[in-house]
Amino acid sequence: MAKLSILVVDDETSQREVLSGYLRKKKHVVFSASSVPNALKTFTQHSIDLILTDLKMPDLSGIDLLTKVRALHPDIAVVVMTAFGTIEGAVDALQKGAFSYLTKPINLDELDVLVGRIAERNQLVSENRILKEQLAEKFSFKEIVSRSDAMDRVLQMAARVAQSDAAVLVRGESGTGKELIAKTIHFSSSRRANPFIAVNCAALNANLLESELFGHEKGAFTGADRQRRGRFEMAEGGTLFLDEIGDIAPATQVRLLRVLQEKEFERVGGNETLHADVRIIAATNKNLEKAIADGAFREDLYYRLNVVSIEIAPLRQRREDVSMLLDHYLQHFARQQKRPALSFSKEARDILLRYDYPGNVRELENVVLRAVVLSHHELITTADLPSSLRDAPAESASTRNVGSLEEQVENLEKDLVFEALRISSNNQSKAAELLGLSERNLRYRLKKWNVKR
Repeated sequence: MAKLSILVVDDETSQREVLSGYLRKKKHVVFSASSVPNALKTFTQHSIDLILTDLKMPDLSGIDLLTKVRALHPDIAVVVMTAFGTIEGAVDALQKGAFSYLTKPINLDELDVLVGRIAERNQLVSENRILKEQLAEKFSFKEIVSRSDAMDRVLQMAARVAQSDAAVLVRGESGTGKELIAKTIHFSSSRRANPFIAVNCAALNANLLESELFGHEKGAFTGADRQRRGRFEMAEGGTLFLDEIGDIAPATQVRLLRVLQEKEFERVGGNETLHADVRIIAATNKNLEKAIADGAFREDLYYRLNVVSIEIAPLRQRREDVSMLLDHYLQHFARQQKRPALSFSKEARDILLRYDYPGNVRELENVVLRAVVLSHHELITTADLPSSLRDAPAESASTRNVGSLEEQVENLEKDLVFEALRISSNNQSKAAELLGLSERNLRYRLKKWNVKR
């Protein structure tokens, strides 16, 4: 059993010393206090895992200590000790957030079991906190791989909206990273300690989707053999991500509109009204304005969802991101597959750079994973690429929307600069030498293009 830091609080010296001595024999670190003020002083000066406190004490009680401690540290485990005749006070303590209670005289075997449960619970709380911190780091804005102006605008907008509770509608083709942006908004917001729950609205029919979103009561329909919590309940205090929102049925749209307006709902087949403290982020690859005109999507729901709109451009319109994404996924999958450092041959990279990626980032990711898995050498060649990429015709200036001559020249200049930075592992001095520029000139260009990383 893990050893805990325990604070024993009791105004009776004998009881305090007996418990403290027993817990020290069990190798726990033990502090003691005879009153609530002394206990609070010790609590603020030391890292405490568990508080054992008498319920009845002069002046301030164990309930007072519980209230003050939980205000400072909501996760702390507090166990109240009470005489047999004052069980009502222990029940009150449980309702106020105490972990458990013990009756006097304290049964030491019961105390051992309870301390063991708290040690396991504290381990789970610690692991959960670490996991949430890792998720917050993984889905932070600085981790998103991009250098295009189009994505920079998306990230700036997402960073601003993350600080609010406003509903967000993320729009873009399949595979552009709409869920990634939604997760980044959530883990950059004040709701990041609470759940991020995702629902693919296109994957379920109308009846199943309603049950998935709102839950159902036992007997609500055939097969409903027990009560089930819906995603709105699971996401309480956090964020609910509704992917492919344009595919939900009209009846579900009505129920969803009510949740957005009233912040409340009922489970399917139930009468109890439940509150919903949930931030909504929706996503779609459909033209919702056309769906409204066709009568397939409610206009009032559209305006509730579309408080802030974020449009993610397809990968073919932000080609300067392709090279960086290729290198990112190559390194990622090489580590994942326990392969040595890999690189693309010039011919393979040329094919990958000119391809349009109709499936966007998701397709690029899959192409790189396939190449890593199939390649037998440290150099990935054209033979490791799908035939659909190898046979794809190179784009010409006449078929691609390239803009003005000045824009074409600048895009070519960017490609050369970014390729030099890639080859030199982002060493600006070496990149400038490869390009035949002064380092100052290179930095001027990077600053002009707003390249921060």
